Amino acid sequence: MEQLFLNIGQNSDIQVIASSAYNFRIELVKKVGKDDIANLIEVSSGMANIYGKQALLNKSNIPKYFNNKTLPFVARYKGEIIGYIIGVPLEYFKKDSWAHFDINLGKENTLYTYAFVMNQKFQKKGGYAKTLKKIYINWAKKQKYKYITGHVAQGIAKRFSNNTEIVKVFLNWYGLKTPFEYYRRPL
Repeated sequence: MEQLFLNIGQNSDIQVIASSAYNFRIELVKKVGKDDIANLIEVSSGMANIYGKQALLNKSNIPKYFNNKTLPFVARYKGEIIGYIIGVPLEYFKKDSWAHFDINLGKENTLYTYAFVMNQKFQKKGGYAKTLKKIYINWAKKQKYKYITGHVAQGIAKRFSNNTEIVKVFLNWYGLKTPFEYYRRPL
């Protein structure tokens, strides 16, 4: 895996999707660079505190999440990454058993939300997380996706929208003690 890290260039290749006059912007990461690795790992520690070490980004697994088959968006404040959301076309998971519960598998109309993480200092502050998610959803609509899906702790999906549907509840999601629900949200 260290070999994968060696193939990463110094600077990230990004496309600015939205920006404000207050040094805040949302970027689509086309190719992650070494300059952003430490920042991404630091932000992921918030997920690891909740979901265990398997949620932590590291030099070995960053290429798995930030590559040409995923759609990673980052929120950047004053030049530093403060959060990210990673979308992946549902078909990427066609070999995973959970994906076969989704009637849209193979229709290429669903974007799976693989991770949504915000630095703890910026959670529930300034609307950064809401802005990141709103831009992600609007971008998905412009790309002609009809649905966004994902796995969240049971009870969270009902907060998304009135049209959000629970497709399946997984009582044991990768060894976590909390049941997780697979949701589908129409766009």
